[in-house]
Amino acid sequence: MKGISKRFPGVVANDNISFRVYPGEIHALLGENGAGKSTLMSILAGLYRPDNGIIKVKGKVVRLDSPRKALEAGIGMIYQHFRLIEKFTVAENIVLGAPHSPAKIKRELIERETEKISQNYGLTINPGARVHQLSLGEQQRVEIIKMLYRGCEVLIMDEPTTVLTPGEVKELFQILRAMSRQGKCIVLITHKLNEVMEIADYVTVLRRGRVVGEDRIENLDESRLTRMMVAREVEYSQVQRDKAPGQVILNVDRLKVRGDLGHLAVKEASFDLRQGEIMAIAGVAGNGQKELVEALAGIRPSSGSIEYQGEEIAHLKVRQRISLGINMVPEDRIGTGLVPNLSLIDNSILRNYYKEEFLSSFFIDYKKVRRYTEGIVDKYNVYFSDLKHPVNYLSGGNLQKLLLGREIEQTPRVLLASYPVRGLDVAAAEDIYGLLLKEREKGTAILLVLEDLEDIFRIADRVAVMYQGSISGILEVNKTSIEEIGSLMVGAQLTGVENG
Repeated sequence: MKGISKRFPGVVANDNISFRVYPGEIHALLGENGAGKSTLMSILAGLYRPDNGIIKVKGKVVRLDSPRKALEAGIGMIYQHFRLIEKFTVAENIVLGAPHSPAKIKRELIERETEKISQNYGLTINPGARVHQLSLGEQQRVEIIKMLYRGCEVLIMDEPTTVLTPGEVKELFQILRAMSRQGKCIVLITHKLNEVMEIADYVTVLRRGRVVGEDRIENLDESRLTRMMVAREVEYSQVQRDKAPGQVILNVDRLKVRGDLGHLAVKEASFDLRQGEIMAIAGVAGNGQKELVEALAGIRPSSGSIEYQGEEIAHLKVRQRISLGINMVPEDRIGTGLVPNLSLIDNSILRNYYKEEFLSSFFIDYKKVRRYTEGIVDKYNVYFSDLKHPVNYLSGGNLQKLLLGREIEQTPRVLLASYPVRGLDVAAAEDIYGLLLKEREKGTAILLVLEDLEDIFRIADRVAVMYQGSISGILEVNKTSIEEIGSLMVGAQLTGVENG
């Protein structure tokens, strides 16, 4: 890629970028949220067309004006959220939509082809299994095999370790190394510097749409990469566990919650949450965390007991729980947390538009709302071009700061936050963690769903591990280890561990 530029209304996403990758190379693409990483790789994958610049594959200029054209050129992209049909088998998903797939699918034939590819690259998978029967790590292998089946020589992976357990991350890295040894080019879009140092051969760093540095991994370290990404030193947040937490404010007993398909997603979960503590929920995504948080916020019906300061609240609706001081930051920041096509002004009052402070007579006073929004974006360092622009113009980090700031401004007593730093770069993540630790100091009880075990050890007081809808253990963070939590995440039974 040479001289690539791409503009959106009010934003230059890519500004004269040159990027290269060689056969057998694992190339990490780093940058802050909004730096232009995803835009650049979406151009390479055929989703966007560049305004300027050229793309060469094996020395030949190509025009990648659709994902199919990119696949024909040997370039495929695996997204953070997998694109598989759950009711189909592994083999059926792999051949679906492939240009050379037979008109009439013979199960035995496609399963043999799937098995052959998986064996070549050490991708252990059952070709006849239904996708809904697979773990997230196995589903990711299906996505990789899909790209290999289509003849991809360049494989782009967007945040590939986000939904994996520590053990699955190790397996993925072994697979990527095996693929690189066979000449495949792998581009990793990631923000996890420790993983970059472990797996990458070469690194390119973007900042504000431009390349600010690139080098072989042996010439770099985490500190230098951080400075290149954010042009400053990042101070890492660390919880101080030198004071005892306050009284129990939320008590959950034998809570049952059903998922979207009617299955029991949360199975008799029991735990308490205390003032001035951060309790993390650990577990591979899809083990009931989403349903648990939604039930506590009142979005999803449940059975069992939820007590707030000794009073039963399981029957209360969402607005009633908000009035008590129970606020939620959902994992889906665009869609559930914020409305993408509404402005920053409108999104800032989605949860409290009915309050008198925003009204004149019976109507919303937008002068008051604008001042309120200006206060949020200023206090929480939300970068934007225009308050009237839709929020989908914002980067992931700025979206999360707007969302978290909106909830904090309502002075919560219990804050429920799901994956608040998912997909954020190191600087944006530390901004979010800093805000959460300030809330903890104020005495707010925080229930925090996290996926990065190292982050749990930095900012949480206690951790509850969820496996298949049950709380398999509740541990004091300073009395456990990553290995112990990782074992509970995959269903191991450990002695001396409190169950929930």
